[in-house]
Amino acid sequence: MSHYDTNLDKNEANYVPLSPLSFLERTKNIYPNYEAIVYESRSYTWSDVYKRCVKFASALDKIGVNVGDTVSIMAFNTPEIFEAHYSIPMVGAVVNAINTRLDPKTISYILNHSDAKVLIVDRQFHEVIGKALENVKNKIKIIDIDDKDIDTSSFKKIGDLEYESFLNTGDENYKWKKPKDEWQAISLGYTSGTTGNPKGVVYHHRGSYLMATGSAVAWDMPNKLNFLYTVPMFHCNGWCYPWTLSMLHGRVICLRAIDVKKIFELIDKYDVTHFGGAPIVLNMLANAPKEHQKKLKRKIYVLTAGAPPPSIIFEKMKNLGFEVMHVYGLTETYGHMLQCAWNNEWDNLDQDKQNEIKARQGVIYPNTEAAVVMDPETMKPVPHDGKTMGEIMIRGNIVMKGYYKDKEATEKAMKGGWFHSGDLAVTHPNGYIKIQDRSKDIIISGGENISSIEIENTIAKHPAVSLAAVVAKPDEKWGETPCAFVELIEGKKATEEEIIKFCRETLAGFKLPKKVVFSSLPKTSTGKIQKFELRKKAKELN
Repeated sequence: MSHYDTNLDKNEANYVPLSPLSFLERTKNIYPNYEAIVYESRSYTWSDVYKRCVKFASALDKIGVNVGDTVSIMAFNTPEIFEAHYSIPMVGAVVNAINTRLDPKTISYILNHSDAKVLIVDRQFHEVIGKALENVKNKIKIIDIDDKDIDTSSFKKIGDLEYESFLNTGDENYKWKKPKDEWQAISLGYTSGTTGNPKGVVYHHRGSYLMATGSAVAWDMPNKLNFLYTVPMFHCNGWCYPWTLSMLHGRVICLRAIDVKKIFELIDKYDVTHFGGAPIVLNMLANAPKEHQKKLKRKIYVLTAGAPPPSIIFEKMKNLGFEVMHVYGLTETYGHMLQCAWNNEWDNLDQDKQNEIKARQGVIYPNTEAAVVMDPETMKPVPHDGKTMGEIMIRGNIVMKGYYKDKEATEKAMKGGWFHSGDLAVTHPNGYIKIQDRSKDIIISGGENISSIEIENTIAKHPAVSLAAVVAKPDEKWGETPCAFVELIEGKKATEEEIIKFCRETLAGFKLPKKVVFSSLPKTSTGKIQKFELRKKAKELN
């Protein structure tokens, strides 16, 4: 044994479990009077937020919520869900933020499967929650969020408790609980569950701390930024930014629902510097009516993730004054863990080439140990040739603990010491990763693998196109052929023949869509296009 391993043990002086809860404590001590959260008529300082979180934690403690209990919340991006990311872990419990667009059956499943003891819920969801609770076995305490900034006259009470009244039963001098072990669970989030029941993804305090710090470094986020919260805080805990933003003592501008006109108004009113959003949100901004757009006072930094963005969106956003960085991740990796880090030497490339590079998923965050495109059979890295496809495999402290109460799924996902993403990608010579498709979305036509994303990128460049999604359509001769579903920009027109001709200019013949359908595209609450719905429609087409 080395001298470095003798009499140099961990102790309370030199080893403290990492937890993002420490960020809030530090910020309220140093910047107590800085504005922390703004939402409609409400505004809270960091001192206010800290006191409110401590009081809510105390109130939870008083009703018997303990370490390891699950507290669910179904809310819009209002101060209550931001506070939940601190108050619930402060009592040692686990935050379970529920997707606001789920159906009663799925909500029932989550409440049952998660063993939820408490549900905090916005009264706007009274109908869906009322139906969901009919099939919930365990007795759950319900705390209503009664949003005074909207008309709630048609919303029924759901539970016997109301958020503000409940909070005020707590003690602001409550001695809240720091985790004894940084591996302790901090949150439980459910995957979208497009096939079968959703899986419960468990995060720990250590990973949440590292995600918060890594995000700030990767995005070069300054202190005192003004962050518009457009990403739903139920989605990967809002990409873990409730924790990042307290670390940076930024100002959080809450947005209850995506409204393009309101986004531009809030950007102007609060001098917004940063926000994040799925490509669909960027698309809505880029194609917004001119009367809704406002001239930007400064360059605004935007992260986009959730689905591979068409390359043209970067050019459209740049023309409006937004600087967009593309990132990639999964629910299982606390959100994004790859970034398309920009190199200044690319500034002199033509715009199309710059857009193509920006559409890559990129390289690892500083909090990620490794992300490698591998052959899933041999578990060997694919050549860095930009052509050979493999599966993205991930390793690091920001990989989930595992799936809640699902040993088999956890072991399968972590097989061979790597997390298996299910995303098919190539690695370019400079090491930048580019997704070609989800394994289930690849189109195999006449034995050839066709990337649906490549076709979508091409169609999206058509001046009349707002969004495009391509799926496999069964074909007697070829097995499968590409079928494109296209959403047009309001007021613009295109025909099937025009779209196919447009694709023929840059795509090989076998990659051309054989069918083009014009319609609005089904989307999840986080802006991902629901391809499983489109696959059903494609099967029904002649």
